[in-house]
Amino acid sequence: MRPGAASVEPDRIRAAWQGRVSGCLLGKPLEVLSFREGPGGVHRYLHDAAAVPLRDYVPPLDGAALTEADRACCRGHIVRAEPDDDIDYTLLALVLLEEHGSSLQTEDVARAWLRLLPGGATWTAERAAYRTLLDRMAEQFVNGEPPGFDLRECSDNVYNEWIGGQIRADLYGWVCPGRPTLAAELARRDASLSHRGDGVHAAAFVAALAAALPACSNLDTALDMALAEIPAHSGAAEAVQFGRSIAGATDAVARLHRHYPQLTPLHAVNNLALVVWALCAHAGDFSATVGEAVAAGWDTDCNGATAGGLCALSGAPIDDRWTKPWQGRIGTRLAGHSQLQLEDIVQRTVNVARAIA
Repeated sequence: MRPGAASVEPDRIRAAWQGRVSGCLLGKPLEVLSFREGPGGVHRYLHDAAAVPLRDYVPPLDGAALTEADRACCRGHIVRAEPDDDIDYTLLALVLLEEHGSSLQTEDVARAWLRLLPGGATWTAERAAYRTLLDRMAEQFVNGEPPGFDLRECSDNVYNEWIGGQIRADLYGWVCPGRPTLAAELARRDASLSHRGDGVHAAAFVAALAAALPACSNLDTALDMALAEIPAHSGAAEAVQFGRSIAGATDAVARLHRHYPQLTPLHAVNNLALVVWALCAHAGDFSATVGEAVAAGWDTDCNGATAGGLCALSGAPIDDRWTKPWQGRIGTRLAGHSQLQLEDIVQRTVNVARAIA
């Protein structure tokens, strides 16, 4: 049975922000290593750093190829949440909903990118879509008139089923508690600027799951509700079911990597399966959920962020060791902002949720 709209709970929204930011910080130092060396490289690093199982921020390891930005996200070096696209897009979704509410359209997303999102802070499908926007942009479009070209050209790129739409989706669910259909639709309108197929379905699923969790008594019910919002035979739906099916397996990480041998570490489908597995295997335990989601490899900061936000939204408590180091300070690359305060964006998110409700 589908519940109706649930009440807006500021504490739950605060937890979602804390979970997403903390999970992103956890995965950020290991992202490039994961791309270069796979899960084996991640495991070797964590083993050498005496951080297995991973239940706290990644320790810096002497001799490891960590950039200055990576080290700033390591245990003992964190003073704020360093700028990252996973959080920039969540903040951008907040701005979009403040300006347009549930009437948000894909062209609104495009205008906001041109106004607020630096091109150098985009990757893969988003960068390809951004380039198309710049190539085809007309002054009238920037000023609010209809675009002089078909925006679907922006999603005609080789990365359009990768993870970018999925990492932009969470907040659409946060502000629609108990309304997964609306959350999924808002996520589709955003993701469709740069993505197609499973790139959009994965985004819709994540948003729908975030909306379903506050209205459901357990994770399985919420997963079923979110699955109802995407095509049953899509790769994204198969990924959700596969992630659920291996939740109790001792070799789950190896099975994940065997199941998707041909997909890039940045594809939406394999990373979605990983996130669902981490949520199901460690339900109610925030540290284990984000720790295992990151240690399993592929897109470590994206998966840490998505798993962290969803796990916190489900009601799992977050230990202070995750939130104290960054002191409520959230760095961003969005134009006009270098750092935001957690409590300010929590209140803004609550305001949006209440306006939509």
